[in-house]
Amino acid sequence: MPKEIKGIILSRLIVLISIILVPIAIFLIYNLADFDLWFSSDPIITFVIIKILSPLVFSISWLFFLILFINRFASTIDNFDKLVSVVPSRLKFFYGLNAIIILFIFVFPIITPIISILSFASFAWRLTTFKKEAWDDDSEVKFITKFMMVLASIIPIFCTISVIPQFIVLASFLWNDIWLPLLPSILGISYSLFTALAIGALVILFYNSGISEYEQFYAEPSKKQRLWNVKLLELVLFIFFLTLDIFKFDVIYFFYMAGFVIIIFTSIINFLQGKSKIKNFKSHFLGYLIAAVFIGSNVLFSPIASEFADILSALSLIISAILYIFVFFYTFIRLEEI
Repeated sequence: MPKEIKGIILSRLIVLISIILVPIAIFLIYNLADFDLWFSSDPIITFVIIKILSPLVFSISWLFFLILFINRFASTIDNFDKLVSVVPSRLKFFYGLNAIIILFIFVFPIITPIISILSFASFAWRLTTFKKEAWDDDSEVKFITKFMMVLASIIPIFCTISVIPQFIVLASFLWNDIWLPLLPSILGISYSLFTALAIGALVILFYNSGISEYEQFYAEPSKKQRLWNVKLLELVLFIFFLTLDIFKFDVIYFFYMAGFVIIIFTSIINFLQGKSKIKNFKSHFLGYLIAAVFIGSNVLFSPIASEFADILSALSLIISAILYIFVFFYTFIRLEEI
């Protein structure tokens, strides 16, 4: 059953927002990065190809790809929870935020040229075969269709060849100019969000006589409750913690330590009560472990080795994001089997 917010299907809304944001992201990347053409030093040619043609071609490709698979993407989001049992429901937003950031910074630019070539070829194929009502196993593709597919692929292939030598520059740009400057903010937001969610989970622990019961609500719809008061509390706490982090108040480390202790406590309760009450209980151990490493690295190592703490925190962010991205694409690929 797709999730809705005031009658709006959430998965459809996410896909619609993606259709709007993806072209914007592409144009920003190619206009902010300092790219050069390997076959020409002419500034006008470089501007036309790098700043206009390439982002335009790649944007059109993504629009076609997203619209072509709009239903599949929406269904993937709807079915995502079925395959993300490793991630606790209280922390899915936390992990999802990190995954989106990693996806847009590292994965998205690399797969864009591939998506572009496939999209233009697919468009040409559909344009030349739309009158054909059915395809048999022995149906042959006409020469004109193959020719149009190759012809349509020339422009994205040209753009890809033009920018491939600059992928090292792109990686350096994304790492040094985007990822590293954003990392302190990402960590601060993530720490604050995680701590707020941990406290919210503790409230639910006492409110529902066991966090395990709440964590299984998606498996047992009859037990769902509207806990908007807890969500409001989490929002207020998140803003409060983020403010303390931004202005570097030392007391924030006390709250981070509290969040670290709470997540360990709720993990144990979740495991013990869940195993005793529910036969097919999902303990979410790996999800809690990654989260505990993430917040624990900041709490335990910051006073003595801040650089090591930052590296460990960033590594846990990347691991959780890779896990989320992998599960999403896995769901997308095998959707028909679900």
